[in-house]
Amino acid sequence: MRQVVLHAIADGSEPAAVYHRITDFRRYPELTDTVREVRVDALPDGSVVSDWTVSFRGGLMRWRERDTFAPDTLTLTFEQLSGDFETFEGSWRCEPCEGGGTLVVFTASFDLGIPTLAEILDPVAESTLRTNIARILAGLVGAEVIDECAATAHG
Repeated sequence: MRQVVLHAIADGSEPAAVYHRITDFRRYPELTDTVREVRVDALPDGSVVSDWTVSFRGGLMRWRERDTFAPDTLTLTFEQLSGDFETFEGSWRCEPCEGGGTLVVFTASFDLGIPTLAEILDPVAESTLRTNIARILAGLVGAEVIDECAATAHG
């Protein structure tokens, strides 16, 4: 399974405000052009099931995930229930930076489910995921990616 870890800084924004913006999935399509559509259904336990349509290398990827919120630790975890990935799971975490602002940490593990083409497709999917997350963070909270390879994809 392929892993992506991305770090970004949202200068001048408090962690709780950044977390609130990241967990407000319904607003993603208006704040970033990468996300085409998100539908969200709340569950009785406080988690949600969300359906995503996202631009992906000239096409669209779609999936349904379960999102679990932990506002006390400013963490959100997600796990794909169905969709274009074989497996897609991960988390978002917001924490204060020294001197102000917020560090956002995005982690994901994915498997496209095509073992014979994994060597070719997985690096492309990883690069696209990094680029999309960087664009989403820029649109949502004005965050700048600080990882070297993600920053290259962002620029």
